[in-house]
Amino acid sequence: MGRVTENEVRLEERGELLAKLKEAQSKFGYVPREVMSELAEFYHLPLSDVYGVATFYSFLSIRPQGKYVIKVCKSIPCFLREYQVILEAIEREIGIKANETTVDGRFSIQLTNCIGACDKAPSIMINDDFHTDVTPEKIPQILQEYQ
Repeated sequence: MGRVTENEVRLEERGELLAKLKEAQSKFGYVPREVMSELAEFYHLPLSDVYGVATFYSFLSIRPQGKYVIKVCKSIPCFLREYQVILEAIEREIGIKANETTVDGRFSIQLTNCIGACDKAPSIMINDDFHTDVTPEKIPQILQEYQ
């Protein structure tokens, strides 16, 4: 076996970093700045690198999120099937806009790129649950499941 290069070690550490960020997300519902600072120190990385990883992935958030995070897909298939109408129906139903959280902490709305259900666009995810072929008329019934 050859020697492990510094770049290979850095890649392995970054994989560990992502796992630690996901752990924080699970524990706190978001990735607090204090956690990012601790991870930066532990991995000898600039805080900006850790912040960059935490903000790159749509499944991580640096702000507290609602109990139920509604991810509205805005990829090309959903765009062509008018995801905007779905987003507007959700916003009307729960009284917030994209990137906001309800006062009671129940719901947050996020716009995201592909969630892997392009063949059944438009689609949304609520936490880990997929809802496909969504119409504005289906929104009240879908959200009722999370009351």
